[in-house]
Amino acid sequence: MTDAATLARRIAQGRGDEPADLVIRGAKLLDLVSGDLIETDIALCGDSIVGTYGRYEGKAVFDAKGLIAVPGFIDTHLHVESSLVTPLEFERCVLPHGVTTAICDPHEIANVLGAEGIRYFLACAQAMRMDLRVQLSSCVPATHLETAGAALEAGDLTPFMNHPRVIGLAEFMNFPGVLHRDPGCLAKLAAFAERHIDGHAPLVRGMDLNGYLAAGIRTDHETTTLDEAREKLAKGMAILIREGSVSKDLHALIPLITRDASPFLAFCTDDRNPLDIAEEGHLDFMIRTAIAHGADVLATYRTASLSAARNFGLFDRGFIGPGKRADIVLLDDLAACRVAHVFAGGRLVEEALFADRRPVAPVGLASVKSRHLTPDDFTVRARSGETPVIGVVPGRIITERLSMRLPEQDDVALPDLAQDAIKVTVIERHGRNGGIATGFVHGFGMRHGAIASSVGHDSHNLCVVGVDEPSMAAAANRLIALGGGFAVAEAGEVTAELALPVAGLMSERPFEEVRHGLEGLRSAAKALGVVLAEPFLQVAFLTLPVIPHLKITDKGLVDVDRFDFV
Repeated sequence: MTDAATLARRIAQGRGDEPADLVIRGAKLLDLVSGDLIETDIALCGDSIVGTYGRYEGKAVFDAKGLIAVPGFIDTHLHVESSLVTPLEFERCVLPHGVTTAICDPHEIANVLGAEGIRYFLACAQAMRMDLRVQLSSCVPATHLETAGAALEAGDLTPFMNHPRVIGLAEFMNFPGVLHRDPGCLAKLAAFAERHIDGHAPLVRGMDLNGYLAAGIRTDHETTTLDEAREKLAKGMAILIREGSVSKDLHALIPLITRDASPFLAFCTDDRNPLDIAEEGHLDFMIRTAIAHGADVLATYRTASLSAARNFGLFDRGFIGPGKRADIVLLDDLAACRVAHVFAGGRLVEEALFADRRPVAPVGLASVKSRHLTPDDFTVRARSGETPVIGVVPGRIITERLSMRLPEQDDVALPDLAQDAIKVTVIERHGRNGGIATGFVHGFGMRHGAIASSVGHDSHNLCVVGVDEPSMAAAANRLIALGGGFAVAEAGEVTAELALPVAGLMSERPFEEVRHGLEGLRSAAKALGVVLAEPFLQVAFLTLPVIPHLKITDKGLVDVDRFDFV
């Protein structure tokens, strides 16, 4: 709460009756109304902007030297867990890229640990320097088609509703449950009817879309085509344009980014790892890419800040003006979005900013409870005729349903490298039922060995993709020993690994070390013949039974279009 004394200081400094706490001098401010660049002082009082378009004296002065000032960027939908680092390391990674607000869904850790995972994220949010807002995870478990580590009903979520870092209800992935009026879904939607509710509606169109929106759902980040986006916009749904490590929708949706449409748009990353952030960037990468491919500059910066803020009811940010939160990015090039300096809540982002944060103890350090596996656990009986095969689409989490006639021996189905059909196995890891299911996947290009991951959306069971069973067993068993992570095995021996012991999803190490580990994993995967740019996150989405068309969970192959097992 802001008290009267703080308000009085802001008013006095804004009027120039007393020196501002900090003056950013000599910046060229991007006017988000006109698109003009106007040189002005920017006066700050604590964490708030109190003056623009004037000359100010300050207790401290930061010389911007003609740099361009834009509002801090807002990532409107992400899973911090998919950065593979804890929230406190996540902010060290992305704040220098200008991301001053992130709206997260702790869905991944909640599917492993339930309410304990949400409490951990809220504790982290209160210790962080960037503003991390939390949407309460709506689908734990995401579906009945998989085994999660926890279950959250409406009554488990409502105690968190009034936490100062909570916005509302996170992506409602179970769209079939919404459309068929599942009582559990309706209870959650009713409980949050007066709050923001995020959507998740891949390929939901026509009358089904009308029904989905009638539930009070407001946004969607699963839109992948212009035609789909335009229908959703016409029906009042805000489109969160996504560009993550696997899901890459930006190029297809760039034509939407116009001055007319920008109030109804925002950017998000959903899932982006430290290696891609280091090599490409974060929202700054999306901004420069959109502009380079013809998006209007003003519309792009509105989408990254003002529109994002308004679409989520964060009316105190997204604009550099008196009364707004002092989240400011200084650029040396507007079109290239080259970030020179960042202010988060009025404080300059530099390494010293993070030195006095309150530590938050990690959780879920013993969450991988699978038994020791043998090569025989990865065999699968041959089918008569053709076998359904998951078809990976590079850059998409949507998969194809393929059919292939596979070789067999002694009634056991075998990989077929000529068709690029290799095995994929999911192992229940929460200690609930020990379920294992094996199928086949096309698109990895793997010629030998195996890769394994404990990051497997949404229930985060172990997922192993491989050519030979001894390597698959070696990779999976190493993850069990590590408490989660990624592993590569060849000829039955582990050749690369990255431990992710926090709920089997995140490392306790600095993001720089995680980035280095990912580089080693990527090289080891390529040595197996893998052709995918980001194979480990691609593995993670093979188990996601709310994204069409064919997926696999610990219970078996899932026909997502029918929302049932094959």
